Amino acid sequence: MTYAVIGFAPLETRVLIAAALTATAAATPVAGLLVHRAAVRSGRARALRIDTERGVDESYFTPIGGLDQWISVRGEDRANPVVLELHGGPGSSNSVLANLSRDWERHVTLVRWDMRGTGKTLRRSGAHGQGELTFDRLLRDAVEVVEHVRARLGVHRVVLLGCSFGSALGLRIARSRPDLVSAYVGTDQKIFDGGRDTSDHGAALERLERAGKKKEAAAVREMGPDPRAWSAEQFAHFNRFAAATDPHTFAAMKSVVTKSLWYSPLHSLPELATFFRSFLVSAAVLPDTAAFDDHADGTRFEVPFFLVQGAHDLVNTPARARAFFDRVQAPVKRFTLIEDAGHFAAYRHPARFLDLLRTDVLPALATGPR
Repeated sequence: MTYAVIGFAPLETRVLIAAALTATAAATPVAGLLVHRAAVRSGRARALRIDTERGVDESYFTPIGGLDQWISVRGEDRANPVVLELHGGPGSSNSVLANLSRDWERHVTLVRWDMRGTGKTLRRSGAHGQGELTFDRLLRDAVEVVEHVRARLGVHRVVLLGCSFGSALGLRIARSRPDLVSAYVGTDQKIFDGGRDTSDHGAALERLERAGKKKEAAAVREMGPDPRAWSAEQFAHFNRFAAATDPHTFAAMKSVVTKSLWYSPLHSLPELATFFRSFLVSAAVLPDTAAFDDHADGTRFEVPFFLVQGAHDLVNTPARARAFFDRVQAPVKRFTLIEDAGHFAAYRHPARFLDLLRTDVLPALATGPR
């Protein structure tokens, strides 16, 4: 899920943006709000600048699956391993979080991609120009992006970094195409089990009832515990309610996502509206996933395998990810909990995530081709 939260819908996001702006306005006269934003954005743009001799900083549109899709490539040394990040949502572009991952780019070349239905790709062609919006189409797009990155950067394999919903794509590529992947890293890992475990539904319902959210609780109760019977709208509603009642995720939305979005030097004010719209457009993908079963699809991976979960994540729970991880067979594997984090664990504590990359993931690449 991911605002990475799978399907975190625009209403709560707008509420959180409003809260962030209110907090900003408390310290800044309302008339100077945009001036303050411009100043912060300018500072962040300077911090994002890459001027090393062997560095790379480019963003562009390229045809993927017959649609112009947006890709960025950033890093201080082209010789570093390439990490392709698969964002969450569906519809949640991670490019707004560039300020938080800046230190990562000293050690890896970080490639970001706005999937069809998302962000700059959505804005380029509009909602009606996105073509087929299914999980299978996104998966085929993702493989094509890997191939594109390999050719453009001259590497044999890439590290796949799957974030929440994007981890569902990454897991399938790592399992079926080890020829393209040097290592798999899943954060806020989404594990499907064919609808057998309905504890997430019960837990979200309990949190809504405890918070006195009678209307929302009634909607969750009415849709029932089996996601295989949910519509795209019901998926979006459930994921919105589940995330909004998860205190760690809600806090991360305020302190991580909304501030990064508002001050992103890579996004204009009109693009903020597109950021919100992406979730509505991309929700069509969710029913495709209801019957997925990662355990049945296979737990054997031919590449190093790493999962990183927020210890308090109530959206994609560490217990469910751990149960899958314990069955995984891989050349190297490690499961890491990030304390004081729910969803968005890697971005809530980007320095800790970088430590994981440097101490666990990158050394695991040394014995195999990159």
